[in-house]
Amino acid sequence: MLLAHPNAPVGVERLTEALWDEEPPRHARTVLQGHVSRLRAVFAQYDAAAHGVELLTQGAAYRLRVPETLVDAHRFEESLRLVRRSSDPREVVAVLREALGLWQGPAFAGTVHSAPLEAPAQALEELRLTAVEALARAYGQLGDHGAAASVLRTEAAAHPLREPLVAQLMLALARAGRQADALDRFHRTRKLLAEEIGVDPAPVLIDAYHALLRTDAHARAHPDTDADADAHAHAHADVDNGTALPPAAMAHAAAAGPATTPQLLPRRPRGFIARQDELAALDRITSAAPGSIVTLTGSAGVGKTALAVHWSHRRRADFPDGTLFADLCGFSPTPARDTRAVLREFLLALGVPVERMPGSPAALGARYRELTAGRRLLVVLDNAVDSEQIRPLLPGGDECVTLVTSRDRLDGLVATDAARPVKVGALPAADSTALLAAVLGPEPVAAEPEAAARLAGLCDGLPLALRVAAARLATRPHRGLASFAGELADEQHRLDLLRAEDTGVAAALGLSLRHLPEPARWLFHHLGPHTGATLDTCTAAALADCPPLQAARALDQLAAAQLVVETGPRSYVLHDLVRLFARSLAPDHEPAGLLRLLDHWVQTLLAACAAAEPGGEPCCALPPGARRSAEIRRFADRTAALAWYSAERGTLRAAVEAAVAAGLHDRAWRLVLLQWPLIVWQVRDGWVPLLEQGLASAELDGDPAAQSRASALLGWVLSEEGRPEEALTRLERAPDLAVRAGDFAGEAVARINLAVALMRYGDRERPGGLLADALALAEREGLTETVTLAHQHLAQHLLSVGAPAEAAEHAARGLALAAPLLAAPRRVVLRTLHGEALAALGRTGEAVRQLHEAVREARANAYEEGEVAARSALDGLPEPEWERGPEPVWSAGARGRSPLGE
Repeated sequence: MLLAHPNAPVGVERLTEALWDEEPPRHARTVLQGHVSRLRAVFAQYDAAAHGVELLTQGAAYRLRVPETLVDAHRFEESLRLVRRSSDPREVVAVLREALGLWQGPAFAGTVHSAPLEAPAQALEELRLTAVEALARAYGQLGDHGAAASVLRTEAAAHPLREPLVAQLMLALARAGRQADALDRFHRTRKLLAEEIGVDPAPVLIDAYHALLRTDAHARAHPDTDADADAHAHAHADVDNGTALPPAAMAHAAAAGPATTPQLLPRRPRGFIARQDELAALDRITSAAPGSIVTLTGSAGVGKTALAVHWSHRRRADFPDGTLFADLCGFSPTPARDTRAVLREFLLALGVPVERMPGSPAALGARYRELTAGRRLLVVLDNAVDSEQIRPLLPGGDECVTLVTSRDRLDGLVATDAARPVKVGALPAADSTALLAAVLGPEPVAAEPEAAARLAGLCDGLPLALRVAAARLATRPHRGLASFAGELADEQHRLDLLRAEDTGVAAALGLSLRHLPEPARWLFHHLGPHTGATLDTCTAAALADCPPLQAARALDQLAAAQLVVETGPRSYVLHDLVRLFARSLAPDHEPAGLLRLLDHWVQTLLAACAAAEPGGEPCCALPPGARRSAEIRRFADRTAALAWYSAERGTLRAAVEAAVAAGLHDRAWRLVLLQWPLIVWQVRDGWVPLLEQGLASAELDGDPAAQSRASALLGWVLSEEGRPEEALTRLERAPDLAVRAGDFAGEAVARINLAVALMRYGDRERPGGLLADALALAEREGLTETVTLAHQHLAQHLLSVGAPAEAAEHAARGLALAAPLLAAPRRVVLRTLHGEALAALGRTGEAVRQLHEAVREARANAYEEGEVAARSALDGLPEPEWERGPEPVWSAGARGRSPLGE
């Protein structure tokens, strides 16, 4: 939505309408703020401001500041404006081919369906079709009617009722010598119009049909002229029908015997599912650029070959001179195919007899390129190991399309031969379950839809894994989907279950690994202990106990082989099945690797805490004997740290489970407690089980300080969840545990948390003493952040018991300590308390100034609840003469609560 309106404010209501086509959820604005926060974190991570890109807040709207030249839709529209002013068809062809090359799929593909998004998407699609029609006209002006027909054919298939486009295609086909095809297109379109919408063809289609009939009548009346023209077309223009050969090729063909039409494609794959985006990309690339080389790349078992063969069968009619196919065995138990053997196979299929087969590799290649020149062939090179293996097999014809599949990214082929890459990824959830239904039959999947979805998730959306799972189920009908999904959930046996005879996920991944350089194989063997999907170079270096630069190089090699997926600079994704395969290769390395990983996470969490709550005191130190990582992730600010916490929550939870399973309880409780900034920020988000595990690990570790901190944080979360009895049970224990440990900072925090809970439950006596003790402890130990916190809650307590003068004093003292280095929410709360205390003392002018400043700072830091509280206090004053300003734009996650769990 923001890119559809660059450099213009887009209101919150408009964004909400775009995100939710129906009734938005109750917390829609909070969700929207979360999206904005994550966008800003991504922009900060990639230094977007250096490129002139910035997401700004303007009242109740957002504005994406961006140079329009960076927006592909803008560049596309600029290209259309340029060609409208051009009279040179060559320039029009060049500009429009480049403009259409900007399209990577339907506009806004993958987004939600809503009117505010569909309107600009439809407008862009209409412009794209206009560009296609203009490109076809320009080809026609150049006399290249075959290219014009090729461009229009794909769009006519996608838009069969767009009559002007179909009319243009009919004329292009006729001018390319394909009169029968043109007439057939008209009759099929007329029938479709009648069946689909009950109308007759429009005048534009009727006029094109009459033009075809006139041409046909003229040809019958002047057969000699038509024959001469046909001979001229065959002799001079392969753009008309793609069959003419240059003189050298004609000579070789004559010597070789009659030309043949090879059809080497394997049978059409059964149970092929979806892949609409990839199929559309193949259609678009091959239609826009005759002679295209397209690479289908992806991980082992993702379905590259099935996609290539399916598309080839679907588009077979577009290649009247035949199809060539070769499995190059690049990633196979057998050795890779020798190029000479493949060339001989191709030449035999093209009609070269054995006795005339060239001997040397150079001569084989030359004959192959000669015989493919001037033809419209499809060449499918499956399972290539690298770019070098492919280059000698590229055909010589400008009308030939070459389709290559590989587990390697084939960057070299992209660089030297302008190959167009199409990434083949895992199947979405719905398509994964559809594949199971295609193999098993629809009934079992329909009977257990939730189990089918779980099974698809455990297979990582990998077609090979899904097919193997379906095969095991099909041969064991007594085993239901839920039962088998339960077996697959056990990571220890998942790869074994995803093996059927000689086919399986582990075998396919092993072939990928075998072809890697030694540094990449070495690193891969150390990735098994990793507990999550996301992986950066710092974490990989810790796992493998190597320098980060070495890990970065190896990760790049793994990404080139599709064993990890690169998602950004120094950032990768490691899918579960790949991680389990790595674990199976080197189980002996796991204890040491896991320990290094856990120590790395503890160090990273300490850095994240420091960035999320600047000025705060660490709640723990590194465990004794911890191995220091060579490099730790850096966090630019609080927003970046909280975004990382949120993204890695699942990984950290799994790390806690792994630490507990390994008996490393001193690491486990640290991994829990060091997540307190996110726990505080998203307090009602199901943290109790994790905190209970952290407390249990602290007890097993025999660390009373850790037990105190875990009890205090757990008690506070229970209190926020409305579970007072459980909360007070935990909170009452926390101060004594801290005293026993000699942890003065922990004791102060525990007393504050207990006091806050008691205040919530109406106790007017105990909180004052607890907070005063906490303040004295924190001041004595020089704990500035805890001192500030104690002042804040003392101010709140004193206001509630009718002591505004003392409350104002504590709020002012807290504000004096809450320098800008500290988190803004703390200052907003203190200013609001100070304003309320001043108002209670009758000092209205001073109160208004403090509350105005609280509103300003809350808005500047997207702190929703803080601004609401400050405005509410302003509303309560007797003479509200202040300027309210525009409505705020909120940010997700802000709770308006103090980080008591530090």
